[in-house]
Amino acid sequence: MATFFLNGKEVTVTKKQKLLRFLRDEMHITSTKDGCSEGACGACTVLIDGEPCRACIPDTDRLDGKHILTVEGLSDFEKAAYTFAFGEAGAVQCGFCIPGMVLCAKGLLDQCPDPTEEQIRFAIRNNYCRCTGYVKIIAAIKLAGQILRDGKIPLPSATDWKLGSRVHRLDVEEKVLGYGKYPDDYYPEKMCYGSAVRSKYPRARVLSIDTSKAEALPGVICVLTAADIPGSNLIGHLVHDWPVMIPVGGITHFLGDAIALVAAETQEILDKAKKLVKVEYEVLPAVNNPTEAAAPYAPIVHKNGNLLAHKHVSRGNAEEAIKNSKYVLHGQFQTPWTEHAFLEPECAVAIPDGDGIMMYSTDQSAHTTLHEVALMLGLPYEKVKIQNALVGGGFGGKEDMTVQPLAALIAYKTGRAVKCKLTREESLLIHPKRHPFDMDFTMGVDENGIIQGVKATVVSDTGAYASLGGPVLERACTHAAGPYAYENFEIDGYAYYTNNPPAGAFRGFGVTQTCFAIESLLNEAADKVGITPWEIRYRNAIRPGGVLPNGQIVDESTGLVETLLAVKEDFDNAKVKGIACAMKNAGVGVGIPDWGRCKLIVEGDEKVHIYTGASCIGQGLGTVLVQMVVSNTNLHRDDIVYERSNTWIAPDSGDTSGSRQTMITGEACRRACLKLHEALAGHTLADLIGQEFYGEYLAKTDPLGADVPNPVSHVAYGYATQLCVLDEVTGYIKKIVAAHDVGKAVNPLSCEGQIEGGVVMSMGYALTEQFNIDANCKPTSKFGTLGLFRAHQTPEIKAIVIDKPGLNVACGAIGIGEITSIPTAPAIADAYYRLDGERRYSLPLSGTPYSRK
Repeated sequence: MATFFLNGKEVTVTKKQKLLRFLRDEMHITSTKDGCSEGACGACTVLIDGEPCRACIPDTDRLDGKHILTVEGLSDFEKAAYTFAFGEAGAVQCGFCIPGMVLCAKGLLDQCPDPTEEQIRFAIRNNYCRCTGYVKIIAAIKLAGQILRDGKIPLPSATDWKLGSRVHRLDVEEKVLGYGKYPDDYYPEKMCYGSAVRSKYPRARVLSIDTSKAEALPGVICVLTAADIPGSNLIGHLVHDWPVMIPVGGITHFLGDAIALVAAETQEILDKAKKLVKVEYEVLPAVNNPTEAAAPYAPIVHKNGNLLAHKHVSRGNAEEAIKNSKYVLHGQFQTPWTEHAFLEPECAVAIPDGDGIMMYSTDQSAHTTLHEVALMLGLPYEKVKIQNALVGGGFGGKEDMTVQPLAALIAYKTGRAVKCKLTREESLLIHPKRHPFDMDFTMGVDENGIIQGVKATVVSDTGAYASLGGPVLERACTHAAGPYAYENFEIDGYAYYTNNPPAGAFRGFGVTQTCFAIESLLNEAADKVGITPWEIRYRNAIRPGGVLPNGQIVDESTGLVETLLAVKEDFDNAKVKGIACAMKNAGVGVGIPDWGRCKLIVEGDEKVHIYTGASCIGQGLGTVLVQMVVSNTNLHRDDIVYERSNTWIAPDSGDTSGSRQTMITGEACRRACLKLHEALAGHTLADLIGQEFYGEYLAKTDPLGADVPNPVSHVAYGYATQLCVLDEVTGYIKKIVAAHDVGKAVNPLSCEGQIEGGVVMSMGYALTEQFNIDANCKPTSKFGTLGLFRAHQTPEIKAIVIDKPGLNVACGAIGIGEITSIPTAPAIADAYYRLDGERRYSLPLSGTPYSRK
């Protein structure tokens, strides 16, 4: 028992528990986020007697007499100051880390009202952010200090909400002050807790499941197995190969497979009950890697064989072109597994709704969740309602189902509201990762450095289930040629099933891997020819009207040359530097139907409500769409309400994936605006109450291998050049310059934030991050040992937004979400070669000051 002060009020706690659990589960103070419960992420930071402390560490019985502060306890002026500062600086993306950052800032500013940037970096060093790269958070804290010293809130620098304006994101306040709700923040009446018993072995036959002891435990509501599933036990994003639970007689595919599902009145009872479920296995030999998977007589992971996908892309005669080249470069490259490390673990809250269910979820498409949950329950779509809550980061890792089917099944079977949430350890095991790739590349160039041809073979480990392994492989192959003007290209790609955790979508979608190879060889080619790495790219760069290696003729929005010119001065002035370029599709492409849909509804409040089934996972989609409406009508910002994605009002607008939403859903929104604008002629919004204005857009493309001279593989591409500058004495990165062509920049402030966050994410990919898997196919990394970059480790990042409209879609806007992470690793690798003369062909790079001892 302990008595302490919480936000100035005395409270007494009789039950010994972690402070985090008391704050969230008893007091429902949900600004204090549960990111890991391991003391690693900092999302649960509070102030205890003025000092930052992670609330998942102290027990309540050690807090007697202490004063604890959460963001709810800030003064009204402090709340306004931090909200303004974080909005003005553009410091908020997914928002999950932000309340913890704000309290670290308060702890600093109370002691040091005018801190240096170095002091700010040090103050937030224990708090991870996976979205922003810390640059704008540091700027926000600096600005908050100034506001608190001046004692007044300044005017925002932008207010017009037109395209191109650096307005504050519309969700800043709810994320800064912590009242915006992620799924874990919901506590419906009579809510119970659910979780799965996972497989003990990566590959084994389930012989029996004994649930009797668990069911007998007081407080256990139910124990379910595959036999209790009313619909299909097999679900999956594209391929239905992932069982919701492994049935008796079935074979497990990885350690994350669910065997049984337990629901209980409390989390403590749930944890006890899971240990009482007894499963008998027949252990079978596992497949650890693609080499084993491809071997003759290898154990078969799935009934159709171990090869998930083979992709062949060819144009011209690469072999002949290479043979006739002046210089031939060859390299074998390896890239590793990578964990998304979004700050919010997966969570779903399901509630009975008549003879169906309603669910709050954190995912990258509410409609995809609807399709898979309805399939599993055997229900028509209208009986399943999915509401996107706030999403605490995704980066591709929340495209697949994890907890959603489990929560839906418990709610449907028991008639009880239920929360299913992965622990951080479970999250690391279960959701799909970035594919590890082995790559063999050969490039030929002439005496002037002009690329003559490229030939390559790539092999990926797609893990236990298909997820998006096929499309990731395809994108890796189609983009492996780089953003250059040559037409002799051939690549073969293979994705193999293993018994490792699944691999799927991750920012860059396969291109991050093959870009490392092609850009590294191009840097070698520059040295052979005797020109700079900048110059060889300038000579080969695709230009408007040019033909890519896939045969597509690019349009006037093509801005690769502009990105090269934007970094030229920094390149020329730096001593030790590395450079790389990239391109990345916007939209699904390659002939797959890619629809954007949007509804504008004038409701009783005389405002236009934006409804689209497109998830905002931190990229700022709601702000983009409001700016689109303001720019394409005569409406003011105050006339518009952005509604989070749901499945019963908002039309399906596809997954938040493939850098597609700004362009695809943006164009659908623009088309709806045209109808609304026409209806407003001579009328007010009050005259239009109850009317709906619908827009849709199909991004039409040609299939891979289409028999046409110049296939349109993608509606649009973004282009980028990144430059890494090293400190020639210490070997640490001094500066990253990242120039990105985004078409029309809807909100340049948000674009900069995407660039900065993507760069820092891929600095980790290049230098420090390791997701280790042992010989038993088990991840051994913890959240705190992944090697994510922290605020005090990040260098200067100079983000350059190239605004080059030209595309006749979405007012010229092209997505930027993925490309920001693609050229970083090869640029860094080249910089270290310039420093020490050692070529590096695998990631994370060895022999750097960042390398683990």
